[in-house]
Amino acid sequence: MNFTHRTFLVTGAARGLGLAYARALAERGARVVITDRGADRAGCGTDPGPVERAAQALQAAGHQVLGHCAELADEAACEALVARTVEQFGGLDGVIHNAGWVGYQPIEQVDAGFVERALAINVKAPLWLCKHAWPHLKASAAPRVVLTTSDRAMYACYAQTGLAAYAAGKMAQLGIMNALSEEGAAHGILVNAVSPVARTRMWGEEGEPDDLKPEWVVPGVVYLVSDACQVTGQVLRASNGQFVATRFEEQAGVTYPRDLRGVEAQQPEQVAQCWAAHGI
Repeated sequence: MNFTHRTFLVTGAARGLGLAYARALAERGARVVITDRGADRAGCGTDPGPVERAAQALQAAGHQVLGHCAELADEAACEALVARTVEQFGGLDGVIHNAGWVGYQPIEQVDAGFVERALAINVKAPLWLCKHAWPHLKASAAPRVVLTTSDRAMYACYAQTGLAAYAAGKMAQLGIMNALSEEGAAHGILVNAVSPVARTRMWGEEGEPDDLKPEWVVPGVVYLVSDACQVTGQVLRASNGQFVATRFEEQAGVTYPRDLRGVEAQQPEQVAQCWAAHGI
């Protein structure tokens, strides 16, 4: 796959998965803007150093890369980021929203600041980025958006204590994906999500992992932003060099919202009886 003359914006790209995505795209000829606030592992603070160093390393390797540090929960900052991307490279063909953080707080200890950080990066940031990228994506020959969700949010069997705010943000990105897939269809804008598992700084990994390497997620994400990808509204699970596509589908024969093809009940006792007997 060749990405020459195509421009991508990758968030959370100073390290880990985001940097791996950016490097792979740049190596295939893309012009890439990498943005990263440089927050600590708790999602706090700002440090432009990491993204500046990452950009310099990619530039030294001969790639067309621009580094940027911004608070993506702020609409004006997202607008300025998109404007700078277009000014630097003449357009915008794809957005990969990888930025995020993993924080644990049991529900009885959850505080407003903690919840706000989770929603800021998982809800506000992708909405503001897509709002201001949208006019430029509509002008692209192969516009693509990739959001980031998590198996920890999607599947009850992988849920963990203390991850309610994190899970809320990651499930929110699935809702955004579905809505923007529909909104982008008329313009050829394909919107998908990746659910990656990789040993990065967010995992607490400091060195080179033996398994679950970030670069083993890269092929799936590069495919999702390529012109070879013709799907939208899909979640690509990625782990250890393996990929599985999934999505939430309605059962056959449903006429929403009047006929769910379910059991009929007028009283709560009937619901209880049917649930016990048939699982509804």
